[in-house]
Amino acid sequence: MSHQTSLILLKPDTVSKGRCGEVMKRFEDAGFKIRGAKMMKLSNEILAEHYAHLADKPFFPTIVEFMQSAPVIAVALEGEDAISRVRDLLGPTDSTKAEKGTIRGDLGEDMMINCAHASDSPESAAAELKRFFNEGELLDY
Repeated sequence: MSHQTSLILLKPDTVSKGRCGEVMKRFEDAGFKIRGAKMMKLSNEILAEHYAHLADKPFFPTIVEFMQSAPVIAVALEGEDAISRVRDLLGPTDSTKAEKGTIRGDLGEDMMINCAHASDSPESAAAELKRFFNEGELLDY
C-alpha cells in the first residue's frame, strides 16, 4: 500500500443540492485526511486543460456548461491507496450503473451529474493537484 493524495472535485450538482457535507463525511469516515479545500468557479481555460482528452468530442460544450453552472469544491484527500479507494467509494462514473451504498449510486443521476470527479492515477493526481492548488495550499498536519 502506498500513501497518496488524490484530487476530488465536488461537482456543481453536489454544491447546488447542498450535499457537500454528506459526501465529505463519507470520505472522512473512510479515514481520509483533508489536506486542502477551496470553492471556485471554473474558467474556460481550466476546463479545457482538465478535460483536454474530451475537448474534441461533440458533447464537450455541454460539460463546460454544466461545470460552470455552479461553483465546485476542489479537495485534496490523503490516505493509503487514496486514488483507488476514493474511486471505490464513488462508484463507476455512470451513476446509473453505480451500486447503492456508493456515493454515485446514492446521490448521482447519470454520467455527468455524478457528484464528484476523482483522480484516476498517481500521474493524473499530481497534474490535477497542481492545476487546482497553488504551492503552499496543501497542508500537512
